[in-house]
Amino acid sequence: MPCMRFHADLHLHSKYSRACSKDAELEPLTQWAKRKGITLMGTGDFTHPEWFDRLRSGLVAAEPGLFRLRKDLEADVDRDLPSNLAAEPVRFMLSVEVSTVYRRDGRTRKIHHLVYMPDFDTAAAFNRRLARVGNLASDGRPTLALDSRDLLETVLDSGEGGYLIPAHVWTPWFGLLGSKSGFDSVEECYRDLSGHLFALETGLSTDPEMNRRVSDLDRFTMVSFSDAHSPPMLGRETTVLDTDLDYGAVRRALETGEGHLGSVEFFPEGGKYHLDGHRKCGVRLEPQETRELGGRCPVCGRPLTVGVLSRVEDLADRPEGAAVSGVEHLVPLPQIVSEIVGTGPKTKRVRTEVDRLITELGPELAILETVPVDDIETHSPPLAEAVTRLRAGEVIRDAGYDGEYGTIRVRESSEQT
Repeated sequence: MPCMRFHADLHLHSKYSRACSKDAELEPLTQWAKRKGITLMGTGDFTHPEWFDRLRSGLVAAEPGLFRLRKDLEADVDRDLPSNLAAEPVRFMLSVEVSTVYRRDGRTRKIHHLVYMPDFDTAAAFNRRLARVGNLASDGRPTLALDSRDLLETVLDSGEGGYLIPAHVWTPWFGLLGSKSGFDSVEECYRDLSGHLFALETGLSTDPEMNRRVSDLDRFTMVSFSDAHSPPMLGRETTVLDTDLDYGAVRRALETGEGHLGSVEFFPEGGKYHLDGHRKCGVRLEPQETRELGGRCPVCGRPLTVGVLSRVEDLADRPEGAAVSGVEHLVPLPQIVSEIVGTGPKTKRVRTEVDRLITELGPELAILETVPVDDIETHSPPLAEAVTRLRAGEVIRDAGYDGEYGTIRVRESSEQT
């Protein structure tokens, strides 16, 4: 397949990961990728024995290093889609998120990592090595008593082409740079093997602009993915590429920046850990307020959960406000429709309206990004107005903190139709 612009979502989970939907199977994932407009997905969870077997039986080789749903299975998926979406190609790349928990420098470290492999044989070799360390069948996202540096070494030793991207690097509890159990630099975490890393995942609570305040991160390509725990959550963040559709081309784009166009981002205030706070006490604080309180909750006196904005400011050596090209901040289409019609985003009324819109206008991401507003207005004047505001960044933000998602709105509550 020739060079093309496409959305990639390379961080997601299957039904074998804890707290994930039982619908996170190959067919629903493919269907939702087509609805969203995602061309390349991670498989998630390839270390889990049952999911690994399911991937081998349900996927077939496509372009080099990529896979597609078996034709008979894809035909079943396409029967339930509008014809304009059924024709969209969807490919899979072997991926898994691995959690490492270990002691280093007198502290417990809990770091999440994304691992990618070019073929089933290399993935199987990686799985065999990890199985010596922990029980891979217990969770699709395995938790292992393994140093981050040693996990990276295992990736590199499993075969040519495998690579690792630190996951949601600023998340307090499980991020490489997180406030609770992380490090102050990539080099501190991965030590002598740090040079093998070339990309970092921003996570939902930060965006590339925030990351570029830290000059130590300049050499890394910033990627964004959904970390979807159910198929409808696919595409809430994606990385936009302009490459050949094959494993090596994607890796080269992330390694060199050539062909990496940017990302589609959650508004960072919508993430669960943007600001500091203590959810139990209903306390949400800006970084300066946290510092003035000595990091303690003003209600109960317990330590606050320090969010990603504070952590970025702790490590930043540049002022905020630097522009980063290729970054778009979007709100999922069902959420916008929910605001318009005045019912929840998972209600039948919203689902019916979204189905109508994607049948008439195309995939969800295209509606939000590229479909001309005049065309949208023909089908839904309120949506056209909402998309105009969204593309201009004119949204109402109520930031998340301490595990509580924030809210991003494109309309005032008085504008319900």
